Amino acid sequence: MQYVSTRGQVEPKGFIDTVLMGLADDGGLMIPREIPVISPSTLEEWRNLSYEELFLRIFSYYINNEIPAEDLKDMVRRSYASFRSPEVAPVRKINDSLYILELFHGPTFAFKDVALQFMGEFYSYVSKKQGEIIHILGATSGDTGAAAIQGVRGKEGIKICILYPHQKVSKIQELQMTTVNDDNVLNLSVKGNFDDCQKVIKDLFADLDFKAKHHLRAINSINFVRILAQTVYYFYAYFRTDLEDQQSKKINISVPSGNFGNVFSGFLAKKMGLPIHKLIIATNENNILERFVRTGEYKPGDFKSTYSPSMDIQVASNFERYLYYLLDEDAGKVAEYMAQLKNEGQINISPELLKRVQSEFSAYGASNEECLEYVGKYYKDYNYLLDPHTACGVAAYQECSGDGEVTISLATAHPAKFDEAIGLCQIKQQFPDEISALLSKPQYQQVVDYDQDKIVRELETFYGDK
Repeated sequence: MQYVSTRGQVEPKGFIDTVLMGLADDGGLMIPREIPVISPSTLEEWRNLSYEELFLRIFSYYINNEIPAEDLKDMVRRSYASFRSPEVAPVRKINDSLYILELFHGPTFAFKDVALQFMGEFYSYVSKKQGEIIHILGATSGDTGAAAIQGVRGKEGIKICILYPHQKVSKIQELQMTTVNDDNVLNLSVKGNFDDCQKVIKDLFADLDFKAKHHLRAINSINFVRILAQTVYYFYAYFRTDLEDQQSKKINISVPSGNFGNVFSGFLAKKMGLPIHKLIIATNENNILERFVRTGEYKPGDFKSTYSPSMDIQVASNFERYLYYLLDEDAGKVAEYMAQLKNEGQINISPELLKRVQSEFSAYGASNEECLEYVGKYYKDYNYLLDPHTACGVAAYQECSGDGEVTISLATAHPAKFDEAIGLCQIKQQFPDEISALLSKPQYQQVVDYDQDKIVRELETFYGDK
């Protein structure tokens, strides 16, 4: 397995070099040169595997034996040892047409833990085996930062800096990041929105001299290993639906999405042979992805703060990966489209390409009011408490699923992380002990202006020149 850039100007790389590169050196995103296709008979053999066993089988197609089997097995075991469910990602049947895949049983109560606990172990492994200095730099709309920090805090040879939008994440999300006082962790609260934070990250990774000097590594979903690790739970969820449903009904998956990383993981699973009928993109009022699926126009709009802040994103980093496959793996065309987006602020695809998009995706953007309505409705009707992002996913299931179809909707966070929204539904929830404990801890953060030069100075002080 070799990996290439969506923009075609990077020599093919192996697995470890791809993960360490993060953002491709030509500004594109790394993707596998060929996607392995899993046969129906092999899928049947995988049906009853545990989550960890399934992870190892899927990764075996991608890592070229660059990590010895026992080392990888140990990393995976350590990655999921702290999850509160032995299943890692349990599936709950809500009614005859809806299952919920619970992805919030990791240490920070969000789906990002599923990939980032492994990434922390991976970076620690590489640092020790290769004597590699690892300086992680990432941006977060709320959940990635906490999960990434939890994955690497206290680990030797690794430092991590996370940028997040000041006063635009939930209180619990902020506390999960800023109550960590390890020497290898820096939180920068940026006076701007997530897209501002993400632009700083992309610009710094595109500065190859700065990237090399400070040994920068990516933890955001621009890094392919994030995508691959998330792909595992699509297979796992499909296998955990009722066998009768798999045999007689079309199975959709509804994915709350802002940065397109999670839903691209589902797209990868489908290309590998998982018989998903329809991928449903669920957004909030920052609905650039919904507009693209409906009209073929990809154009960032006005930023809106919502009750589902982790999806308050206008520029979806992983969209470029999907564009690569939509354009039949023509890296030159991808580069042209991305240059057009940069220069003109939008992309418009042809009617023929739009038909292909609509054959692969449905999409729905839930309003703030709908989000709260679904939280209240499912609590009343099913005694099941949705977090606001999961509520957007359920709203999209309601709008986009057809007769004779079953939908697995991804529960991307525990509702306790977004109690501000839950309280508006007149619901008083019981916090898990781990979250309650955050409320009395001191915070450690630096508030900075959205000024790349000032942020660079903070990074140079934190990372040093070694």
